[in-house]
This record gives sequence, structure tokens and C-alpha cells, in this order.
Amino acid sequence: MGALGGLPVMELAKEKGLGLAKASKLAAAFELGTRVAREQLRDIPLETPEQIHEFFGPQLRHLTQEHVVVAVVDPRLRHIGTTVVAIGTVNESNAHPREILRPVITRGAYGFILLHNHPSGDPSPSRADEIVTRRVQEAAKLMQVTFLDHLIIGKPSTGRLPFYSFRAAGVLA
Repeated sequence: MGALGGLPVMELAKEKGLGLAKASKLAAAFELGTRVAREQLRDIPLETPEQIHEFFGPQLRHLTQEHVVVAVVDPRLRHIGTTVVAIGTVNESNAHPREILRPVITRGAYGFILLHNHPSGDPSPSRADEIVTRRVQEAAKLMQVTFLDHLIIGKPSTGRLPFYSFRAAGVLA
């Protein structure tokens, strides 16, 4: 059911048993659920990779294209906004540090969390993911904003976490 939440209304309407009216209602229900989750998110500090994954994993894990997302936080690490900064293909996306830092700077945020999904389901970082993380880390230092973590969202699988945290791996200090 999670993958249905990301479908446009016209795609939902093609599902067996759904017409345009029911698909519209379903899309509205998905959007309402997302908004309620975001409201709840504002009250909980995003201090650990597990907390970050709990709130952003369901939104990102079923997407069929890579999405690069920036979640900005206040000094208490409470969520104050989310921006999709790039949408790529099934196996890559490009986001320059300037696009990643733009929502952080324009919202006057204390810090941010960088997130992206791997549609393959495997959250292991690519070499490109590592390079981007280091470049963003350098840019964040220069701009004096806190780069809390970079999470890659995958799908649950036996023997591995459904996400990869650059902070937990020791890449970000």
C-alpha cells in the first residue's frame, strides 16, 4: 500500500476497483496523512538516524526515482521544513551543494539533514554519495550551519538496516 501513496491521481484511477472519484479521495487521504505526520514531527527532536528514518522512510522508500531531500531543523533539532532539491532516475540523482544549502539558508535554519532514497532498496552508499556528502560537509562548515546527517533510505531486508547513516558510519562528526 505504501507505493500507492506516491502515485498521481490518474495512475491511482487505473488500479482495479478505483475510478477517478475514489482515486481523488484516496490521494487526498494520503496527503492528509502526510501532513499529520509532519505536524507530529515538529514536536520530536531528530537526534538519531532511527528517528529520522521513522519519519522520512515511509515517504521515500517506495519512490521509483531517486529524490534528494533536505530537512531543516531548529537548535533543538525539531523539524521546521522539508524541501525536495532534486529528482533523478532509478539509480542516480544530482544535487549541487548550493541547491542543498539553499533551503537551510533561506529558512534561517540551525542545521539540516540530507536524505535520499535508493529505488533498488539497497541503502549502501555509492562512491558518488560519498563525494557529495564530503562536498556538502565542506560547504556547510563554510556557511556555518550544522550538517547533522545524510541518510540513504532503502527497503527493509533481512540482515541489514533499511537505511544508511553517514554519521553512524563515522563519515560525519
